[in-house]
Amino acid sequence: MSEVKDSSTSSDPVFELTQAIDSGSLYQVRQMIKTLPTAGIAHLLESSPPRTRTILWQLIDKDAEGEVIHYLNEDLQNDILRDLNPHQVVQLTEGLADDDLADILQQLPQQVTAEVLQAMDLQDRQRVESILSYAEDTAGGLMNTDTVTVRRDHTVELVLRYLRRHESLPEMTDNVLVVDRNDYLLGIIPLRTLLVSDPGTQVRDVMREDIQAIPVDMEATQVAQLFEQHDWVSAAVVDNSGRLVGRITIDDVVDVIRDSTEHSLMSMAGLDEEDDTFAPIWKTARRRAVWLGVNLLTAIFASMVIYLFQDTLDQVVYLAVLMPIVANMGGVAGTQTLTLVIRSLALGHISPSNSRWLLIRELGVAGLNGLLWATVISVIAYLWYRDAQLSYIIAAAMMINLMTAALAGAYLPLFLKKLKIDPALAGTVALTTVTDSIGFFAFLGLAQTFYL
Repeated sequence: MSEVKDSSTSSDPVFELTQAIDSGSLYQVRQMIKTLPTAGIAHLLESSPPRTRTILWQLIDKDAEGEVIHYLNEDLQNDILRDLNPHQVVQLTEGLADDDLADILQQLPQQVTAEVLQAMDLQDRQRVESILSYAEDTAGGLMNTDTVTVRRDHTVELVLRYLRRHESLPEMTDNVLVVDRNDYLLGIIPLRTLLVSDPGTQVRDVMREDIQAIPVDMEATQVAQLFEQHDWVSAAVVDNSGRLVGRITIDDVVDVIRDSTEHSLMSMAGLDEEDDTFAPIWKTARRRAVWLGVNLLTAIFASMVIYLFQDTLDQVVYLAVLMPIVANMGGVAGTQTLTLVIRSLALGHISPSNSRWLLIRELGVAGLNGLLWATVISVIAYLWYRDAQLSYIIAAAMMINLMTAALAGAYLPLFLKKLKIDPALAGTVALTTVTDSIGFFAFLGLAQTFYL
């Protein structure tokens, strides 16, 4: 009788590599790795447990290590780079784009970064240092200094000859940048325009001057919004005086969008988007312990609210059965509003001029849903305990908590952002504290008023 294999594992590359490693077939593993693109190898490393990961890294071709490490998450990058000396880091990252190299160096301790820069040749060091001088989450931190520039008094024929002298053009080159002798940006020439223009035409006659350059200190999320709005492939970056300092390409913007999405998702659970899925137990536990401690403090605060009404609970015991319903409904309603507002902030949809309208809308939605579900729970409570007074109390408490949840969900992210606190990270905990505390206080407070 033939053995039935699980198709889900037989087609899993991680499973196949683990099996090959366990059987000692390292040559087979090396050949399997060679068939994968560098991004695929990085994904394989991130998807592998520590023991398998160590062996896989040793089997990767030396020429591909730099490209592979660029695609790894920060945790895994640090695990690999911390065991290398500065000269080995330089060799490993040789050939990477300036912005990609800067991203890697920004994750290293300052002393190590300085040693790596000293080990580089002068020209490469100056280019990377120019990027490192800007914050990581700004246009300057995203940009690449590798640009193709021409003068406006050149002819199209001269520009085409100049381009042919290059062995290759920078990746994502869709425009040639036009600058003056002092590198002030004057305009661009799309390559498609350049290729069909008369060779004797001057650049000034075919270039576009109605362009929007990106300020070097613009936030990365705003850069992503501009790329989305204008469908750009690349964009020039200028300093405060209008001098060209680099350009940003769509692949960098995709990274920003991906990181922003992961950050919003993971931060709501108190996690870092760069956390390694297969990090050691102690390392992972230490990171999560901090956030669990914060949540414990908020839970204690909510419990203190309940403690204030201990006598009421002793007199009317079935209140303890119903009060989690009020808190949970408020938590869900608040999370809906909170998620919407955090997403809108990330997309740049909310401003001081429309935040008031948003609040009114959310209060209206909370009011309608409050009436609906307060009626439902009041009927359920009456059928359950045959206590009309209790049904009125829980309905009123639910209305109060849903309205409070809408108010907190709409304004907490705006308030936290004004305090320069990440709404995605702190918003959920703050909201839970508000909805639990108000829910318990409203329900038990009303019960104390009518029963005692």
